[in-house]
Order: sequence, then structure tokens, then C-alpha cells
Amino acid sequence: MRRDDRDEPFDDLFREIERMMNEMMNGGDVDFDSAGSVENGFGTDTHIDVHETDDELRVIADLPGVEKNNIDLECDGKSLTISAQSQHRQYDERVSLPQRVNEHTAEATYNNGVLEVVFESAEKSSDISLE
Repeated sequence: MRRDDRDEPFDDLFREIERMMNEMMNGGDVDFDSAGSVENGFGTDTHIDVHETDDELRVIADLPGVEKNNIDLECDGKSLTISAQSQHRQYDERVSLPQRVNEHTAEATYNNGVLEVVFESAEKSSDISLE
């Protein structure tokens, strides 16, 4: 392949990655040129951390550009679902929690694009007496 100085320096690399992805997906079309215009999901802008202690579990998520009133949280004790939306993007993420939590004691704060949800650890199963 002949190189032209006017070409983008990584064009060849991206073309090769696209070719390999197409082969891997049995000829499916992967278009890297449209990756910057993704409407659903926050992609690389979003980062989620889960911090666990004996007493609590803390989930921290970066949600840049989202207004507080556009965030919905749901928890079933085993997973946390974060749904958020900005003017240009929609985000839905289900986070599997490493331990069972008491979803009724959850406290959430949102400040400067950072969501923090704190759960108390669920109590261990109680003993069942057989009579």
C-alpha cells in the first residue's frame, strides 16, 4: 500500500481493525467513522466503581452532562439499574452487586456529574427453627 502524507496517520490501522472485526463477525459491517455519533450510551465518558466494606456498599458512576432529574435508579438487592438521559444521549446500565444489599436503606447523591449510591449490607439469613 502506498502512503500519502495527506492521509491520517492511523487510517491503515483502523482499516485493518475493521477488516478483522468484519471477518470475526462473519462479514458484518463495522463502521468506525460513525463511532463518534453514537446516540445511545455514554461510552468512554462513563465509569462505574463499586467499593465494598463490611458495613456498606458504595457505587460511584460518572454521568457527565446529565441533569439530576433525568436519573432513575432501581435496586432489587442484587443489582442496581442506572437509567440516565442527557440532551444527546441515553444511558442504561445494570450493575451486579458483589453482595446482597438492603435496597430500602439506599442513599443517593448527585454532584457535578458524579452519582454516588450507598447501600447497607443485607443481614445474613436468619436461622430457621424446625419444630
